[in-house]
Amino acid sequence: MDFLGECEVLTLQAPAGPLRKAKVSPDDVYLFQTGMSSIYSVHQYLLSVYNAKSVLFGYAFHSTPHVLEDFGPGFKFLGVGSPEELIELETYLKEEAKGGNKIQAVYTEFPSNPNLSTPDLTQLRKLADRYGFLLIVDDTIGSFCNIDVLGAADIVLTSLTKSFSGYADLMAASAVLNPSSGRYSELKALFGKLYSNQFYNRDAEALEKNSRDYMARSAVLNNNALKLVEYLQVLAEDPNSSVKKVYYPTTLPPRSNYEVCIRQPTADFTPGYGCLFSFEFDTIEATEEFYDNVNLHKGPHLGAHLTLVLPYVKALYGKELDKVAQYGLDERQIRVSVGLEETDVFSRAVKAADGLKTKN
Repeated sequence: MDFLGECEVLTLQAPAGPLRKAKVSPDDVYLFQTGMSSIYSVHQYLLSVYNAKSVLFGYAFHSTPHVLEDFGPGFKFLGVGSPEELIELETYLKEEAKGGNKIQAVYTEFPSNPNLSTPDLTQLRKLADRYGFLLIVDDTIGSFCNIDVLGAADIVLTSLTKSFSGYADLMAASAVLNPSSGRYSELKALFGKLYSNQFYNRDAEALEKNSRDYMARSAVLNNNALKLVEYLQVLAEDPNSSVKKVYYPTTLPPRSNYEVCIRQPTADFTPGYGCLFSFEFDTIEATEEFYDNVNLHKGPHLGAHLTLVLPYVKALYGKELDKVAQYGLDERQIRVSVGLEETDVFSRAVKAADGLKTKN
């Protein structure tokens, strides 16, 4: 099966809700060289027609707000993605409408990176229908074998570099048009006019090969992440532990925002919550102790076959910690992308950090 056909099958398999009459076809899947290339390109396509402001709802990968800010008339950033910010978003939309303005799109990650919050796609969809903007959902963190966001999104963006490829040896992304969207014909014509396939053939061949065990790997990634999260959550509830908080769809309210989009289980795959989580220590010293003692690879990638850890906030936002603190980002946090290994090496490093607290 070719790669686009494989994407088609995965978008149809076990939807979160009732079967849809309009099916995603290979012609609805557009390939890009990188995740940021897909975001930039889609943003440019929309600007060419609407040239209007956008909204980023919830936190996102470091470069996404820069694309929305640096190209076009600007954007509004609601970086927590909370119910309170949904109210703020609607107030903003009303004010824009009074002035005769309409935003072109709301972008959101599902869940968000790095704090794993999950936006309310049902309410965002209602606002999109009411105020006429496009809802664009990046499902990279949840991964589309686990979640089905086509019940809400007009366009689904995915960094295929991550768990779909799974071996950290190539870069790729996709944009999928939702044929059930009321804006589908409009978007199809726009992509038909502006999209140019510049995806390298050899990368496509490697991506197809890597993706053959995507479901099997995802089952292990889901299981490993959930086990570690459950272990850390027990510690977070222990006042004697250095672990303060765990960030994962199962530990953050409202969990229902994620589960309304989780795919139905099948005979060969039970969807889960993805490979990425973050957790926070109570002191910088404990964070350093963990990072110095954990015998795992360090790096900013996610979805690979090997576990990767990173003090993500400190590494990416070290010069603007006060600015990002309002969105719940803290330098005491560690972001973890689990791999396919056994998980005991991780728990030993956490115990070392807890040992530091006991000494003090």
